[in-house]
Amino acid sequence: MIVRINNPFAALEDLSRRRFLAGSTSALLSAGTVALLAGRPALAAEHGKKKGGDAQSDVRILNTALGAELEAIAAYSVGAGSGLLQKPILDVAVQFQGQHKEHADVLTQTIRKLGGTPVEAKSKYEFPTDKLKTQNDVLNFAAGLERGAVSAYLGAVPLFHDRDLAKAAASILGDEAMHWAILRQVLGENPVPAAFVS
Repeated sequence: MIVRINNPFAALEDLSRRRFLAGSTSALLSAGTVALLAGRPALAAEHGKKKGGDAQSDVRILNTALGAELEAIAAYSVGAGSGLLQKPILDVAVQFQGQHKEHADVLTQTIRKLGGTPVEAKSKYEFPTDKLKTQNDVLNFAAGLERGAVSAYLGAVPLFHDRDLAKAAASILGDEAMHWAILRQVLGENPVPAAFVS
């Protein structure tokens, strides 16, 4: 049975709240993570200061991920608005954009809970719109962005000081990999060309 979790951080929040209330969190979650996920950002921020800036480092990583998600949202707007996508493909593109919006919302909330300031979308992104002349051009463009997102999350996951944040980011990485595989399939390419992603 496959269980879809819209918010990859939701399971962590539910788990941490239950364990926090039961008093058994120390085995799984750090004090800062418990404070963060229990909705106590001031305590989480204080914990981050005590840990020598680990929370600030995690905020920087989360903001980098947020910036990429905001770029993906804008890119899917360009693709959807190009008039080049056929109806079924357009529907999938809009779905993927919606998932990027969910990622961005969760990242924004998490950054705020950690006491950070989320980055904002750029007023203008430099996309190769002059090269988007066919549906396949748009799909190749989107696939390239999804591949970049997979690589970025793959590089970021081990850098998190808070392992629960790393797990949640890995959940987003999985979604990005599925986007990339589906786009490759639609383009007539092998959707999973290798046993490992780099």
